Amino acid sequence: MKARVKWVEGRTFIGEAGTGHSILFGGLHGDDGYRPGPTPMELLLIGTAGCSSFDVIHILERGREPIEDCTVDISGERAETDPKIFTKIHMHFVVKGRSLDRKKVDRAVQLSLEKYCSASAMMAKAAEITHDIEVVDTAV
Repeated sequence: MKARVKWVEGRTFIGEAGTGHSILFGGLHGDDGYRPGPTPMELLLIGTAGCSSFDVIHILERGREPIEDCTVDISGERAETDPKIFTKIHMHFVVKGRSLDRKKVDRAVQLSLEKYCSASAMMAKAAEITHDIEVVDTAV
């Protein structure tokens, strides 16, 4: 796996993945408070939630659960001193589908966070990761 980051100007960068996809990112810059996109630390949270979401959907689909939607709201607390790493991360999973089996959803999230999700495994080396799950029955 490879990637490249190129400085554009100010605090604006373009990240290019080895797959050819690009993302504009950066931090607060200038008197007007311009933000070109997510910060690198926000991208870490997005990547962690995305990795786990991918797993949860895959596990539930393989188990033939009628999943229709999966959203993860993720928040992180950072250390007060540099390098200001994440110390706590909380993930709130909202999984929607027709008559989903709550136990299977719980198990899918557990498997993701404890076994399959590389991003959360790395983040767990530095931060305490907690989660909760909301299952929404769309059949009602």
